[in-house]
Amino acid sequence: MMDIRILSRLVMIALCASSFALTPASAASFYEGKRINFIVGGTAGAGLDSYVRFIARHMSKHIDGRPETVVQNMPGAGSMKAAEFMELQAAKDGTFIGSVFPGAIMAPLLESVKPRFDPRKFQYLGTAEAGARICAMFHTSKVKTFEDAIHMKSIVGASQSGGSSRDYTLMANALTKSQFQMVSGYQGGADMFLATERGEVEGLCGFDWSTIKTARSQWLRDKQINIIVQFGVTPDPELTKMGVPNFNQFVSEADRPVADLIVAQQVFSRMFFVPNGVPEDRVTLLREAFLKTMKDEEFLADANKAQLNIDPINGAEVQNVVEKIFTSSPDIVERARKMIAPDR
Repeated sequence: MMDIRILSRLVMIALCASSFALTPASAASFYEGKRINFIVGGTAGAGLDSYVRFIARHMSKHIDGRPETVVQNMPGAGSMKAAEFMELQAAKDGTFIGSVFPGAIMAPLLESVKPRFDPRKFQYLGTAEAGARICAMFHTSKVKTFEDAIHMKSIVGASQSGGSSRDYTLMANALTKSQFQMVSGYQGGADMFLATERGEVEGLCGFDWSTIKTARSQWLRDKQINIIVQFGVTPDPELTKMGVPNFNQFVSEADRPVADLIVAQQVFSRMFFVPNGVPEDRVTLLREAFLKTMKDEEFLADANKAQLNIDPINGAEVQNVVEKIFTSSPDIVERARKMIAPDR
């Protein structure tokens, strides 16, 4: 008869072995039969929405279990409505992935009305692009260059508080004495595009260059807009080749740190994240799936056809950028906050 101590040891070894075998398997098989809900903090048909739909369509095949993916638009308050949903209502099991405008991530740092979420606690999967933003004027406007915008008034469309179209317009006026006059409160990019075409406004400021190429390629094809300035951590080669000047060349040395803080958000302009509380193994799995999608030849071919710029940054790096932004100099933060304050 087997010694009870030997039997106990064998049972313990078997249990440990089964534990090691089951843990990775259970993480990998979690998504089988599940659905991943992609929450977009913007309107359907606009730039952010295009990126999310393309990525959601391809990302599933890089997740074990090949879950169904559903995209839900939740515009409002410059994407803060969607960010608050991710914080307060979304399931914290890895079945909800958010994508919001960078301004929503910056809001707790710069806005006077504090939202009900902390961007530092989101767990970032990565960003698909860290591209340039632009100011562009329709061909019917008298403003043809940024120097023109400094010397004469023009009307531009803008979203609600927290949106880049509003914040970048206020930044330009504050730091360069440009004379943009805002018509604000538009729901999203699609509404602002129509307003420009109808003549309600003369142009747009703080829009992603990739969005213009995707959503209004005809403007470029038919030479219907003049791109008067670009914003970026580094100048965009394509825009530079077109002769579009960088915003910083119009900004004084003393004011550049303030501009740099606002523009830094572009590093995560097409970012994806899950709420705080999602198990670490699922966050790792989703980060890996995101990066695999960014390298997927079929995805890249589709993105190229749709003129979506793909310049990915991994989730850990995005997390670090968010942390660094929130540890910026209080003096610089205060100057930036006053510059884009709603009551300016």
